Amino acid sequence: MSKFTSVIKRDGSVVDFTPQRIINAIYRAAVAVGGRDKHTSEKLADLVVKTLEEEIPEGEIPHVEQIQDAVEKVLIEEGHARVAKAYILYRAERARLREQRAERRAEPSSNIPWSKLWRILDWAVDHNFHTVEALNERIRKGELSEIVGASEAFYHENVENAAKLVLDRQDELRMVIIAGPSSSGKTTTTIKLGERLSRHNMNLVTLNVDNYFFDLAMHPKDEFGDYDFETPQALDLELINEHLTRLFEGQEVLVPFYDFKTGTRHLDQTPMKLAPNEVILIDSLHGLYPDMTKDIPSEMKFRLYIEPLLQLKDNDGHYVRWTDLRLIRRMLRDASHRAYDPTKTLLHWHYVRDSELRNIIPYVNTTDYVVNSAMPYEMPMYKAKLFDEFARWTEAYEGDPLRADAYERASRVYKLMQSLVPIDDDSIVPENSVIREFIGGSIYEY
Repeated sequence: MSKFTSVIKRDGSVVDFTPQRIINAIYRAAVAVGGRDKHTSEKLADLVVKTLEEEIPEGEIPHVEQIQDAVEKVLIEEGHARVAKAYILYRAERARLREQRAERRAEPSSNIPWSKLWRILDWAVDHNFHTVEALNERIRKGELSEIVGASEAFYHENVENAAKLVLDRQDELRMVIIAGPSSSGKTTTTIKLGERLSRHNMNLVTLNVDNYFFDLAMHPKDEFGDYDFETPQALDLELINEHLTRLFEGQEVLVPFYDFKTGTRHLDQTPMKLAPNEVILIDSLHGLYPDMTKDIPSEMKFRLYIEPLLQLKDNDGHYVRWTDLRLIRRMLRDASHRAYDPTKTLLHWHYVRDSELRNIIPYVNTTDYVVNSAMPYEMPMYKAKLFDEFARWTEAYEGDPLRADAYERASRVYKLMQSLVPIDDDSIVPENSVIREFIGGSIYEY
């Protein structure tokens, strides 16, 4: 047992010292370079703790930076140079993201083409729901039907444009990649795109990359000890590329099956072979991650990115954050379809967001088209569903250093919801709307 009981975070707060987090950090770095030896990670973590105990005076509380310095030192001294490099690069990237956090809050994403954002903002201004005040006024006037109709039409225009671009390259394309962060609306958009392409004898055949997860025991964990399904390294990327290459060569492959109940993968399960008019579909959080399809030529791939690019300013003049919109979507979906407590979704979201910033957002500028899945009427409708919960979370997590991220998000959304006129009846949402993916009642099977 370590002599340390506490650690000082970067914001100055003091939390419990947990050696398991050191193990998780080392193992995550090892996974990033292809290693999956948890026993070695545990031994190295023990050396890190021993190093800290030798270097830090009795009675002094270690700082998180001191712990990370010790991790780097041990990895290098024990001959794990590649893991050390991965850890150092990850640490540097986290530092860069912290430095840019204030700038990101003040400005729209630079990864989305400005022409796309301008088109959406221009459309919102034309329809007078670009600010909370303007949106509230239209709802008070009884114009909700017009708001819903315009919003749905704009989204379907995006999907139609994507389908046209795919069809323009029909002769060379063998794969359509649909990517986007959690709860961006990938599933509904994929179905709608497939419907349009099938009318032109172009059929999408899904390669479910979830079946390529490594066994749960081999997954890295987050800082709270939860298994990490959000990282692309949780997938057998080499096997994915091997199967894709063979499929495009006309061969049959045996796709594995991943049993989420037991956390185990079963190899060589389902035969798959492409017909002449069939195109592989990969619908994945990490579809844009280069190593996911590194062996496939670019000209054979069409990359589609989906994000709710809401252009709505609150009463303080700040744009509503897309990540907050997706957080609420995921809460509703998890509660409706997975019996998952939305509180857990909130507490886990910092980790989801961290993975997005590292493994998804940097590759948005490699896409062929971006679909906007946001509906301006979403937030008022979500207020009717979750306002009391956000009020409770804001009160519960204030001043809790271990829940600082949850408090920041909850209090921000709570403040926004306070200013919105609620939409109590969601029956006005069309049954084929992307929103039904999250609130239930869709005509599509998920």
